[in-house]
Amino acid sequence: MKVFMISDTHFGDERILRYENRPFSSVEEMDKAIIENWNQVVGEEDTVFHLGDVSSYDPERNKEILSSLHGKKILVMGNHDQNYTPRQWEEMGFDQAINYPILFREFFILSHTPMYICTNMPYANFYGHVHANPSYRNVSKQSACVCVERIHYTPIEIEELTYKMRQNQIGDK
Repeated sequence: MKVFMISDTHFGDERILRYENRPFSSVEEMDKAIIENWNQVVGEEDTVFHLGDVSSYDPERNKEILSSLHGKKILVMGNHDQNYTPRQWEEMGFDQAINYPILFREFFILSHTPMYICTNMPYANFYGHVHANPSYRNVSKQSACVCVERIHYTPIEIEELTYKMRQNQIGDK
């Protein structure tokens, strides 16, 4: 079983195409690409942590999209997910939805927004929210941004992220 990270899919949000200069001509094209990319790398037995800002669709359409995505899906809710409760997100298709950051494998803080992590702390932070904002690095020794704009609109495996962190690689896949 593999573990993946992704954030800020913003399914159904036409504004995000313009705000983040996403390379799609329509929201339908964006949604289709993200779903196809997800299902090409994620298997049915894998787990995907979605670090927030899932969709602007109604619950019925969200249910359709989430049911089409492979793997066990865990949501760490973002600022655009607050229209629904964690239970409602679970009813739409997440195996678990959490409204606050979580600690994973006793080392990784999974959050929607970047957390303060200094070099003296024994933690690392995977986060979203900042999209392609150049003020934030893609990867550092203690953090990684998993916004779709930075990970080619495809969930990224935690092993790849930790490798990049160890190498302190900055840049694309």
